[in-house]
Amino acid sequence: MKVDADDDVLALLERADLEILGLLPRASNYTFLAKATDGETQALAVYKPRAGEAPLWDFAEGTLCRREVAAYVVARALGWPFVPPTILRDGPEGPGSVQLFLEFDPDAHYFTMVAERPDDFRRIALFDAVVNNADRKGGHCLLARDRRVFVVDHGVCFHDEPKLRTVIWDFVDEPLPDDLVHDLTRLRDRLRGDVAARLGELLMADEIAATIERVDGLLSAGRFPRPGAERPYPWPVL
Repeated sequence: MKVDADDDVLALLERADLEILGLLPRASNYTFLAKATDGETQALAVYKPRAGEAPLWDFAEGTLCRREVAAYVVARALGWPFVPPTILRDGPEGPGSVQLFLEFDPDAHYFTMVAERPDDFRRIALFDAVVNNADRKGGHCLLARDRRVFVVDHGVCFHDEPKLRTVIWDFVDEPLPDDLVHDLTRLRDRLRGDVAARLGELLMADEIAATIERVDGLLSAGRFPRPGAERPYPWPVL
């Protein structure tokens, strides 16, 4: 099945029957590959049930699946980076996030792509600063069959305290490109309007306020951020 419009994909993921096909390897939480079926229409999806989330000391229990969806909401509002359509719904193992599965090149990741695709990774780096991504590994950056770079695994984003941990520090102190400033400015306005309403279903009020503060700070500085004092890299890096 080929679906191009996000709204069509979201509708499919929302109404489809989910059948678990198996566990995906190397995931720290229960992460299932599932088949989404709606009549004659089928697609593969990544299903992360809330019940399978490992407790973390610094993130509220049972919230990681909501943060996955919130990251998609912000990426869609920005227009970048490419985060596959993601919803929150009930499934065979209870409520959780369901994200469209995309086939990808298993040999491609951040470290193999950054030299040839720097603009893609400028957007990803800025997005991670906005959502306060605490775990941007190189292997979370994937290359789809249509050659688009896409990013996954956003369960530990949106903390109200600084948590940015990423492998993408190539652009530190570079001026923000004008087109990205324009998109950030538009996001700031929407974070006080329609996007705020959607995030209000997924995040705490102080987490949304902190997101607005981060956007304001990026626009005020006009540059890509520097690593903070706390450990700025995830582990493992890939």
